[in-house]
Amino acid sequence: MDDLVFLSRLQFAITSVYHFFFVPLTIGLGLFIAIWETLAYKSGNSEDERIVRFWGRLFLLNFAVGVVTGIVQEFQFGMNWSEYSRFVGDVFGAPLAIEALLAFFMESTFLGLWMFGRNVLPRGVHLTCIWLVFAASCVSAVWILIANSFMQHPVGYVLNNGRAEMTDFFALITNPYFLHQIPHVISASICTAAFFVLGISAWKMLQNTEDAFLFERTFRYALFMGFIGLIAVLLSGHLQGQSIAKLQPMKLAAMENLEKTSDPAPLSLVPGLEIPAMLSFMVHNRPSGEVQGLEDLQKTFEYRYGEGNYTPPVWVSYISFRVMVGASSIMMLFIIYGISWHLFMKKNIHRKIMFLMLLGISLPYIANSAGWILAEMGRQPWIVYGLMPTDKAISVGTSSNSIIFSITAFTFIYGALAAIIFILMRREVLRGCKSKKPTRKTAAVKV
Repeated sequence: MDDLVFLSRLQFAITSVYHFFFVPLTIGLGLFIAIWETLAYKSGNSEDERIVRFWGRLFLLNFAVGVVTGIVQEFQFGMNWSEYSRFVGDVFGAPLAIEALLAFFMESTFLGLWMFGRNVLPRGVHLTCIWLVFAASCVSAVWILIANSFMQHPVGYVLNNGRAEMTDFFALITNPYFLHQIPHVISASICTAAFFVLGISAWKMLQNTEDAFLFERTFRYALFMGFIGLIAVLLSGHLQGQSIAKLQPMKLAAMENLEKTSDPAPLSLVPGLEIPAMLSFMVHNRPSGEVQGLEDLQKTFEYRYGEGNYTPPVWVSYISFRVMVGASSIMMLFIIYGISWHLFMKKNIHRKIMFLMLLGISLPYIANSAGWILAEMGRQPWIVYGLMPTDKAISVGTSSNSIIFSITAFTFIYGALAAIIFILMRREVLRGCKSKKPTRKTAAVKV
């Protein structure tokens, strides 16, 4: 049974993390395109129109793969996790149904109108379509996170005949875990799009093609977009950390590898290096305050739920948190350097830094993936926190061999999809924003 649980969790982790590569970029890049489409609407400038068309093509490619990989998620609840679906389906199914029937169809419909109606619809209606696409992508994230938040902190339910039944829909949509999670995800999506735009714009500027001056404009905009996104990530992350301290203290103790209850509690930077009282300050907004450790929490959970190991994988949680924070810190350094030198000091960024910004596209993806691993692994051994252990949620008829086969198939298919999307995006990037008759001189990058 342990092997079956591990394989089922591994399969869901692979498909979830891969799908989440595309979700933040859909949200963030949708906002970027909507803003630039608004600029094109107001100015009537053909250059703004070329910028919108270029990033719009990349957005469509990303959206298509995101849809395909997201469908796989739904099937797993019935195939590998049918006991979970039976137990919590009355609650969990509602936000998923709303997401599919409202947000996804709204997003797909208006994306189609925006894509095919550029020279057909009135300009104001066409502009409204892309803003509705962005709004629908946010609404989609809202309902998915509402469903996930029930798994993290179940509210608005009653247990009846061995199943969780919804009794308070308002409590579900005002779940305190969700209210702190959604701003963190949206701001992380803005950062993802900002670094995506920064990296591609930097590469096009380095190539010094005829459309490089257009990418210098998007580069500058993405710098400010990234700065705002990172500040929002920092603030929302702090609030979410305080929420976790109240709702899931075991997760907080695991991500800090805090064995003993401490007052004040130190913040671990790396093993063996701590900042005294910093964890207490982050949790209680003052340099003193108790933070429960793993040992005391284990005893509390045993008293509440019976014998068992209620400690999540400590080193996975510990490392994931530091990878997330480390990647975000490097992103902030890139943004500060870019704003300081390229804008305020009116100097061009060194070519080596521009190349690093191309590689920096990976940073928000690393941070996003590490954050989700922390959120889900830190909840273990619960699939629904405090209600249902993960090992009780597996489908009865599932076999290890079938899961191994599906993992192998998913890995191969997703690897092929990754290669295809890279080739298609590379082709679009090489195509760029070129026009038949260049209207301005290209921008140069100082060596």
